[in-house]
Amino acid sequence: MSVYEFFVFIRDCVIINENMPRPRLCRRVRFNPQITYFKPQGVPLRFLDEVELTTEELEALRLKNIKNLDQITCAQEMKTSQSTFQRILSSAYQKISQALINGKAIKIVK
Repeated sequence: MSVYEFFVFIRDCVIINENMPRPRLCRRVRFNPQITYFKPQGVPLRFLDEVELTTEELEALRLKNIKNLDQITCAQEMKTSQSTFQRILSSAYQKISQALINGKAIKIVK
């Protein structure tokens, strides 16, 4: 393969991958939950819808609400930007609210 063919190949790959989202970055999660499922009491599991909460979202909740850290410190702990931390936290709040209000089970995805 010549240098020209190589650059054409790279250009075509970039064009093909133009509509693909950016890959997710690794974030620091220092909490590994032992319990990974919560459901409303008295309702059989087969009748419940699930809400999936990621360990990333759980870590954001832990840092903000349990450790009572400010958003800047939380973002630094997770090695992410403040805006990304806020999006993760908002997503977690939305999922938990949806589960509590609508009586759904919460599954923590590792």
